[in-house]
Amino acid sequence: MLNDLKNILASIKMTDVHLWLGRLIIWSAAIITGLVIVLFARATEYAIAWFDQMQSALWWLPLIVMPVVGIFIVWATKRWFAGAAGSGIPQTMAALSYAEHQPIGHLVSIKIAVSKMGLVILGLAAGFSAGREGPSVQVGASIMHAFRRFLPQTFQIDPKHLILAGGAAGISAAFNTPLAGIIFAIEELSRKFEQRTNGVMISAIVLSGLVSISLQGNYTYFGSLRVSPIDTQILLPVLIGGLVCGVFGGIFSKTLIELTENLPGRITRLRTRHPLYWTGFCALLVAGLGIVSHGAANGSGYSLTKAMLNGSINETWYYPVVKYLSTIFTYLSGIPGGIFAPALSIGAGIGYDLASIFHYHHLTIAFSALCMAGFLAGVTQAPITSFIIVMEMIDGHEMVISLMAVSLIATVTSRIFSRPLYSVLAGQFTAGPPDQKRLDHP
Repeated sequence: MLNDLKNILASIKMTDVHLWLGRLIIWSAAIITGLVIVLFARATEYAIAWFDQMQSALWWLPLIVMPVVGIFIVWATKRWFAGAAGSGIPQTMAALSYAEHQPIGHLVSIKIAVSKMGLVILGLAAGFSAGREGPSVQVGASIMHAFRRFLPQTFQIDPKHLILAGGAAGISAAFNTPLAGIIFAIEELSRKFEQRTNGVMISAIVLSGLVSISLQGNYTYFGSLRVSPIDTQILLPVLIGGLVCGVFGGIFSKTLIELTENLPGRITRLRTRHPLYWTGFCALLVAGLGIVSHGAANGSGYSLTKAMLNGSINETWYYPVVKYLSTIFTYLSGIPGGIFAPALSIGAGIGYDLASIFHYHHLTIAFSALCMAGFLAGVTQAPITSFIIVMEMIDGHEMVISLMAVSLIATVTSRIFSRPLYSVLAGQFTAGPPDQKRLDHP
């Protein structure tokens, strides 16, 4: 019996000091990742609140502040922090696709993580329509990957597993959705799952999630959803929401891809030869949309979405339109920032409008939740991630089947219009380190 116990302990290497040291280092990296993501989230909240106060005091000030700040952000990004551009998810996916011998410091590093957070916070303080969730993926991946240098030489782990775990932990801590972090890593980041990866990834998600909960409490992102009893009446809203969100989500992705790759002649020349002028132009458009919508087009859209789901606000019909356009122009401006939170907000607005159009007033909140999952699935073409993120964020487990259905319909519909957004964008980062000294790249 005693010999059997010794053999078992030896087989799982319980007494291997280097093995436990490696595990402690990985766990420490996960805890630090959770702490950094939480601090990043709070900083973005303060930035958005600061912009709201500025706009309330002087409605015209964003017309000056946004172009100036936007131009500075793009100039600084291109000159010093090229790897911090974009949402962060394509860079993380690209880093996972590199061969073992290829350098990836231009995609994931501590420098990129710090600059990414700073530039996103600055962009939100200026009023751009962006989110922090995509950047959190790159930040988490950068932190976890950076800790590889502290691991004992005898501790065998693929650096890509650390990137994958960090990206999953980033999305988990950003939304406080641990299950969605795992699914996101499998479905979107790597599109595969290895047995050797699961322990590292799950432990990173658990530890970063514990840090998030300890600092912010065990909350749901948009609060607990108060919906009418779900019955067969939800079938038509699921079909309508899936088709509409799939169409507009696909067009959204198609627009970002096409305007990045195939801008019309004069626009291409303006963007490539005078990228800072182009940024200023896009910033003016976002500022104008914010003025027209009384600030609804600015920021991540979190507060308005939460108010819609709580039933404490009657949103204007044009909200999803202005948010849709402001998010596109923000992305095209070249400033770092994500599209997850704006996409969820656009979806909520679409659902709110559809409930009014089709006279489903008693299902308004449920319709908004369905379209949040549907539009996010339409944009990302990642249906499992989309419905799980929304389900966990709104504590809407009673809607799980309808959320699954609307996400699947939206994804299939979106594929008619567009290629997968993040996969296409990731391809732009696989050619090697960019030349940070040039300002002629979009």
